[in-house]
Amino acid sequence: MTAQPIRDALRGRRIEAVLIGGSAGGVDALSTLLPALPEDYALPVFCILHLPPDRDSRLAELFDERLPVPVREAADKAQIDPGTVYFAPSGYHLSIERDRTFSLSCEPPVSFARPAIDVLMASSADAYGPGLAGILLTGANHDGAEGMAAIRARGGLTVVQDPRDAQVATMPQEAIRRAAPHLVLPLSGIAALLPLLENPELGAQS
Repeated sequence: MTAQPIRDALRGRRIEAVLIGGSAGGVDALSTLLPALPEDYALPVFCILHLPPDRDSRLAELFDERLPVPVREAADKAQIDPGTVYFAPSGYHLSIERDRTFSLSCEPPVSFARPAIDVLMASSADAYGPGLAGILLTGANHDGAEGMAAIRARGGLTVVQDPRDAQVATMPQEAIRRAAPHLVLPLSGIAALLPLLENPELGAQS
């Protein structure tokens, strides 16, 4: 993809938060993307991967050792801080309330997953509207497709990993089919996009 579609997608936007979802292959994909964040990154970044329900996630601990920004596991009722990477915990659905706090629930799995990407994306779309950038990565089921459609319907920016670049293409393919994302990019393109989301107008002019 040339730079023009990226410029067009960023023009006129003011991003307030970034959401990244994935499943199979997602840890490797995040290991490529998140180190691209500068140490003064101002946006909160919500990361959600499908996790085994019977053991605690160590993703926040793992990435806290690798990233120049604070990394935390999202906690129920916690306020969202800028410039922080948050990971969804295992065994709970993670939502974002309209007052920009986290909410955890034990509702039934969605698309066989808890936490489910669709749940976090739909609630984030309600909370942030056009200020949300949603990114969907590699994965083996259809979770995230409806969530990406919800983000787009509320005016947010939608980005999907190029299926040809994904370890497992099912999830990005389904999101492309259902949600018509603004951008379809390889991981390298998404990594380059993340810093631009802080100031989309500069990205639109570059």
